[in-house]
Amino acid sequence: MTVAADPDQAARAALEALSTARVAQTSSTAERVADALREQVVEGRLLPGVRLGEQSFCDAMRVSRNTLREAFSQLVAERILVREAHRGVFVTTPGVADVHDVYRSRRIVEPAAVRHGENARDEAAVSRVRDAVEEGRAAAGREDWAGVADANQHFHRALVGLAGSTRLDQQMDLLLAEMRLTFHRMGTHRDFHEPYLERNDAVATLVERGELEEAAREVADYLADAETRIIASLSGART
Repeated sequence: MTVAADPDQAARAALEALSTARVAQTSSTAERVADALREQVVEGRLLPGVRLGEQSFCDAMRVSRNTLREAFSQLVAERILVREAHRGVFVTTPGVADVHDVYRSRRIVEPAAVRHGENARDEAAVSRVRDAVEEGRAAAGREDWAGVADANQHFHRALVGLAGSTRLDQQMDLLLAEMRLTFHRMGTHRDFHEPYLERNDAVATLVERGELEEAAREVADYLADAETRIIASLSGART
């Protein structure tokens, strides 16, 4: 298992963020704890290989151990966390097979959301796609490459949002969590994400023009290129 460069610092950052949102003790608490932890992964605060200590996370989220363990079990089933015997619960480190499988899903979901989405011509939904592009450009202007990575996640979430499906939105959150863990293995955020700033803009422009078939093809090509780059990088890292 690959361990993050500074797992203690990463865990502390996630705990600080989690401690700002109190999770109520209700029948749905475990699911909401899982949602909160997943979001920390999507936003890049919980890194591959980080160990999640039960007591510290219980204290931060003000929940019982049973609730936290139930949330952990959900995230293990989603492949975001992994249990290791006699060691504890860790954030997953995705491999090449995981990347292939995630991109199989993304190549089906994202182009279809653009091509057939009920919200693909909705002004507010389209604006969220554009907003994510501008968020990325602004972050790049500050040389905030972690911010560019965040914006890229928001862009792809907004693309799937064009489908107008709560279920697809939830599925995309799972895929984005796995992708964010993969991105951490790709070296600097700038090296990986900067080339996609212009591609995000091109997709957004096509969607704004209502050229949805062309936009969907661009998304499919974009995802195929990204998968190739990631697989080449991960395969090189193993040799």
